[in-house]
Amino acid sequence: MHKQDSRQGMHLLVIGVVMLILLVPLLATFLYSISTSWGATILPDALSLKWYVQLWSDPRFLMAFGRSVLLCMVSIIVSLLVILPLAFMMEYRYRQWRKIMDLVILLPFAMPPIVATAGLLQIYAGSPMMGTPWILVGCYFTIVLPFMYRSLVNNLRALNLHDLMDASSLLGASSFQAFMQVVLPNIRKGIASAWFIAFSLLFGEFVFANMLVGTRFETLQIYLFNMRQTSGHFTSAIVISYFVFILLFTLLANRFNKA
Repeated sequence: MHKQDSRQGMHLLVIGVVMLILLVPLLATFLYSISTSWGATILPDALSLKWYVQLWSDPRFLMAFGRSVLLCMVSIIVSLLVILPLAFMMEYRYRQWRKIMDLVILLPFAMPPIVATAGLLQIYAGSPMMGTPWILVGCYFTIVLPFMYRSLVNNLRALNLHDLMDASSLLGASSFQAFMQVVLPNIRKGIASAWFIAFSLLFGEFVFANMLVGTRFETLQIYLFNMRQTSGHFTSAIVISYFVFILLFTLLANRFNKA
């Protein structure tokens, strides 16, 4: 019993040290974002929320934030419309191709973003799509493909998919009706998980957005990059605001999945 308590205490100690290592830089960034000036002293000279007031009253920041959210939402909706039927067909009709598909969806990992961007710049040079958010929608589709496909497929495999479809057919439902009214409600949490994972990934994407669109469609990450030469207090406020938004979004996702 004493040995078990020692191990539990050691585990808690390790977790506490790891959490401290992770939180110290974040707390230091937050403290810097609410300080008026911080020079050679251990603590800031004075505290103020003026950097946050300046940030959230900046129309350019609000527009960049809105563009990021809009771009992520459009990309995820397009991805779901393509990947969800694909995952369903692979699990229901073409199960013999599952192993090949499991390898194909890993291809985006084999191509570094900077290399893919260089290729896209060559392909779409002079195209009307270059510099527009529509080219980012296609790029973002490749980013979320592996994560979204795996999340959906895992939920479909947890169902007795063939029996559900056969039972629905015996009751007079078409394949489309069975998919919409039986399968979709049963994979609701899988769809939500895929949605939240994809949003978290895309909201922080920078390489594609910066090289393919840049300031012509300024997202939050590009805004942060462009503001890096301004006050460090201001950029720290941007980082903390970004972190708080992702944290709230994650908590919302966890609560939604437990519902």
